[in-house]
Amino acid sequence: MPEEKRTYYISIGHGEIMQTSTDSPWDFKIEATDQEITQLRELFDSNYSTDIQAFYRSHVPYIQYHYDKENDAYDKNLKRIYEMIYKLGDEEAKNHIESMGILSP
Repeated sequence: MPEEKRTYYISIGHGEIMQTSTDSPWDFKIEATDQEITQLRELFDSNYSTDIQAFYRSHVPYIQYHYDKENDAYDKNLKRIYEMIYKLGDEEAKNHIESMGILSP
């Protein structure tokens, strides 16, 4: 028996996953299982940790952005977040992500 999907509202900038649309501003509406939400939460949590590391690294002036493994990890996770939202999102979410041009065809 397939796991039940529920509606969630995602805020990329805040890394929030909400069950109601009125709690906070949101960017994307998705339908996901508990397991899929756990995966998405892990990606957000990983990006939060990586972002903190990048913040501390940013105070070291001799390392440029394109040589920074923390920024690479953040970018890779962010792309994975958008891929997951694209897969689970409604038509509006899919159209918006396509218009951003960040996913490979």
